[in-house]
Amino acid sequence: MHERYGQAVIENVIISKTDGVSDLLEVALLLKEAGLLRPQDNALDVNIVPLFETIDDLAGSGEIMERLFAIPLYKSLLGSRGTLQEVMVGYSDSNKDGGFLTSGWSLYRAETELTRVFASHGIGLRLFHGRGGSVGRGGGPSYQAILAQPAGAVQGRIRITEQGEVIAAKYANRELGRRNLEILAAATLEATLLPHRHDHVCPEFVAAMEELSAYARKSYRNLIYETDGFEQYFWESTVIAEIAQLNIGSRPASRKKSTAIDDLRAIPWVFSWAQCRLMLPGWFGFGAAVAAYRERHGEAGMIVLRKMNRDWGFFRATLSNMDMVLAKSDIAIAERYSELVSNRELRNSIFPRLKAEWQASITALLEITEQSELLAANPLLARSIRNRFAYLDPLNHLQIELLKRHRAGETDERIQRAIHHTINGVAAGLGNSG
Repeated sequence: MHERYGQAVIENVIISKTDGVSDLLEVALLLKEAGLLRPQDNALDVNIVPLFETIDDLAGSGEIMERLFAIPLYKSLLGSRGTLQEVMVGYSDSNKDGGFLTSGWSLYRAETELTRVFASHGIGLRLFHGRGGSVGRGGGPSYQAILAQPAGAVQGRIRITEQGEVIAAKYANRELGRRNLEILAAATLEATLLPHRHDHVCPEFVAAMEELSAYARKSYRNLIYETDGFEQYFWESTVIAEIAQLNIGSRPASRKKSTAIDDLRAIPWVFSWAQCRLMLPGWFGFGAAVAAYRERHGEAGMIVLRKMNRDWGFFRATLSNMDMVLAKSDIAIAERYSELVSNRELRNSIFPRLKAEWQASITALLEITEQSELLAANPLLARSIRNRFAYLDPLNHLQIELLKRHRAGETDERIQRAIHHTINGVAAGLGNSG
């Protein structure tokens, strides 16, 4: 491809699940064997891009790049790439691994550490944000997301994925597409050139976020990975089985032939929770985290959290995204989906936990943001979402009935087609769901 069309045709080799320096050196060796890396000429024809995805991998990203840059040959090869190294950070798998709050904080910490490491070696950093359409996969308003980045993370350049239905929503119309590109460019320039109040985060805020993240991750992992039967609950109370069977999406729902949540791809994981209107990847663990933080610090802790919302762009953007997700959720409809679970004991043990955490998260959010109701600070969005419910809610109830028939063994192809249509309809109505 390079010989026929030039080097611009393929510029990057991205390494999924990077967890060590050897992952990058193995790719470098393959490139050398293919003639795309020539040590004698200090030439590298493509960018070797690590992708840090899990919570642990994000935590170790700075150390990995530090060790990589300590190799003189690799550092000299970057000279042929403009002394610039790209690093991709993954929102989807980090969310599935540790939950919404921990994922966001892990990404922020990783970017902060990467910025420090790159600056110490005099190497330019281009962060590649593997964001999806849903908040659980890093979605949300792009302008606020870019401005909420840690100081130095946006160095006049940024790369962001646009995926799934977001492409059509943002770029199908020429004027709308131009407007969205203007937003990205403006935010990148502002984040690079203008100082912000949150460029130097006070230690009190960092300590609070560390504590909240630990509490939220414990709550999330306890439910998703440590609760007996949760895997069955998920597969029976959502449309994940139908998504897998009906070949909806560009790739199989799971990486392996299993129903294990560890093997499930992040897109169908988030998408399925959106379909049943629970939207779990966009908020679960927050209520438990705030409750635990409050128990330890009392009302003084809540004052700190309110101050964080006022003065720290990262925290404010996190809560704003959660506000929108919770406004689109509907616990009554989610309860109807839970009735699809064949094991009544399992259903009655898990759904009350989901409902309690949902309510706790809303209560905590409203108290910190000092709102009387969800999206009180964004009445236009609140009205837009509210107006969709008249169309969305019947689709959900119809989908539940169709799922019952399909799972009871009815083979009429019209049922499968109707399930597919309801999935598309709910996704279109919710917007950022995949």
